[in-house]
Amino acid sequence: MTRTKTEITAELIRDLLRDQHPDLADLPVELGARGWDNQLWRLGDDLAVRLPWATESADVLLRKEHTWVPALAPQLPLPVPVPQRLGEPSGLFPRPWIVTTWVPGEPADRAPVTRIEDAAESLAAFLTALHRTAPEEAPTGRGRGGPLAEAAGWVSEQLASATELGLVSDPDAVRAVWEDALAAPVWTGPARWLHGDLHPANVLTDNGTICGVIDFGDLCAGDPAHDLSAAWILLPDGGAEHFHRSYRPTADAAMLRRARGCAVIKALMLMHVGDAGVHGRPGGKATWGPPAHDALRRLTS
Repeated sequence: MTRTKTEITAELIRDLLRDQHPDLADLPVELGARGWDNQLWRLGDDLAVRLPWATESADVLLRKEHTWVPALAPQLPLPVPVPQRLGEPSGLFPRPWIVTTWVPGEPADRAPVTRIEDAAESLAAFLTALHRTAPEEAPTGRGRGGPLAEAAGWVSEQLASATELGLVSDPDAVRAVWEDALAAPVWTGPARWLHGDLHPANVLTDNGTICGVIDFGDLCAGDPAHDLSAAWILLPDGGAEHFHRSYRPTADAAMLRRARGCAVIKALMLMHVGDAGVHGRPGGKATWGPPAHDALRRLTS
């Protein structure tokens, strides 16, 4: 992780707003969350400010959200953070930043889904609406939405590392799911819009069900199987089956096989970040581990 050298504080955000969006500068400011790429600060009751702080790629991702999300958001059945303003780099802060709408809820890594059918149907409706054919100029993913073979080396390394750390008890079972996904026919349909990063920290819950989806920095066009993998990551036992019965158009066998492989990728990533959090290593988030372990159990049982 490459952290922004400028310390991000409520005072800095007020200064940035006074400089570029003075009509918002008097609203209350409080820290919402420190994510992988960005910090999120709540602005008044209905807005939020997102500033890059921990990765070099965050600048491009924020600009991408500002460009594409406003047109997609009205078609989606769940609340999402819609960019309202763009902040440009300045002497106060050397990177771009955005003001978005605030989406209430608790991240699912801290408040997991408990109302299985309701959450499965909400997630299916959201992805059914999102997975429309994307325009030719839509962004491509950074390792998301393309052929699974592109991730084969990474999966092999991460599975070996997770096994060595004692995080995976049956690597052969995980490898079997992955190899079956690799052997599935590749996606030949039109590239569809994808969220690109559906994991528990990017999905919000309330009263046991899904109430919002955040962080569209990895929005891209590609194989919808990538997003369908979220059913195993986000939903409790039995939820994936209910999700796939509700999603339209119904996924064929090849797409489900690829989706399971994508779920292996996501679970291995979450597992390593979770382990880093448990042991206090930089970038670690302990709450990311349990969903990953549950997902691999579902995929291999």
